[in-house]
Amino acid sequence: MKKLLFALLILIILGFGILAKYLIDRSIIFTGFAAKNIASGVFIAKRTQESIEKLDIHFFPVTLATTKVDTTNKIVTSIFFGFGKQTAIYREGLGVCLLSNYNKKEILQQKLIKKAIPLYLQNKKWPKGEKIENNLSSIFQKDSINKILNWALKEGNTRAILIAYDTLGIIEKYNNEFDKNSLLLGWSITKSIFNALTGVLVKDQKLQLDSSITISEWQNDKRKNITVRSLLTMNSGLEWEEDYGDISDVTLMLYNEGDKAAYAINKKLKNTVNSVWQYSSGTSNILSEIVKKQFKNNNEYWNFPYERLFYRIGMYHTILEADASGHFVASSYSYANARDWARFGLLYLNNGIWFGDTVLSPEWVSFSKKEAPNSNGKYGAQFWLNKSGYELPNAPKDIFYADGYQGQRIYIIPSKKLVIVRFGISKKGEFDYDHFVCSIINALKE
Repeated sequence: MKKLLFALLILIILGFGILAKYLIDRSIIFTGFAAKNIASGVFIAKRTQESIEKLDIHFFPVTLATTKVDTTNKIVTSIFFGFGKQTAIYREGLGVCLLSNYNKKEILQQKLIKKAIPLYLQNKKWPKGEKIENNLSSIFQKDSINKILNWALKEGNTRAILIAYDTLGIIEKYNNEFDKNSLLLGWSITKSIFNALTGVLVKDQKLQLDSSITISEWQNDKRKNITVRSLLTMNSGLEWEEDYGDISDVTLMLYNEGDKAAYAINKKLKNTVNSVWQYSSGTSNILSEIVKKQFKNNNEYWNFPYERLFYRIGMYHTILEADASGHFVASSYSYANARDWARFGLLYLNNGIWFGDTVLSPEWVSFSKKEAPNSNGKYGAQFWLNKSGYELPNAPKDIFYADGYQGQRIYIIPSKKLVIVRFGISKKGEFDYDHFVCSIINALKE
């Protein structure tokens, strides 16, 4: 009996040792996730640490991190029993970045002073302003639309729903602490924003889709064959592992690298360029580097999204976050309220033209929703497609959409003149997107 108990004790000790090593090895990932999300949530979205820990990051092993918020200096630190310490720093206009191996003093000097939000917007009609005059009662069947909205608010920790019928008006609903002013994390919707920013530069003839890319690390091997088109369509051929649940390229890039573009640029070629479709957050951050190269300095680069995209279409409540190196994190980090996210969708619904202002060329929008090579109808250019029925098997096949981690969506439905915005924190299977979209479409009056 004593031998059995001793053997059992040894097994328990070994089990704890294996678990401890597993957690220590991954601590820099989950402490980075905690520090970054809490810092952005507190200093950008103006939420409380308690709310973020309860609603956003309440899952293993992130709950093991101990996180402290310094509201005076706008710095957040997170640690796991002395391991994996991460520091997140807020900079005005540029959001939050993890310190990584960068100098704190230099990071704190980074700053972008943006234009003030025009006061007249409050009295200007949607979508140019904030005054909502049309609740779409003539467009939707009241009982049907209320039924699906009430269902959606109860499912999958939904936070915000906004339906826009062309530029005529909107229906919006919010849950719990969230409202029309709440800034919501877009995650990979940021990739679609960088589709737009690339499109602006192509329209300006500063970039070409099929020209070679001037990245020095690529000039002496076959990576020199990668083009802007290759990156936009996820056909770069670069090795990449996109696994948010463990140590992988995407988690190392986001939580262990101060220069996320450099990390992705230095990946080796795994497949022939343009031969394999592979979803990769790294390729979006390479796009951020390519965009950055078109400007003389950081200040011009940092102002570019606001002057040439956001403010032209009334997205005055939107922020892109930059990493420690000063690159916008094109793969993952943007905040906006639901109305701004809808405005972004409306730009694409209207073929890149905003009340007579050609922000993007119609040809660029057509390219964005064209099936990417090797994607089996699932993907376009930093937008997802419903051509294959991948997410919405019963919905119109002309839908294309911006998709963010944990259930952030902007559905653009040209055939129905609809943009549908849905934000929440949903695990796989917790929210039926097909039922949601189809029910909204079915609620349209004939």
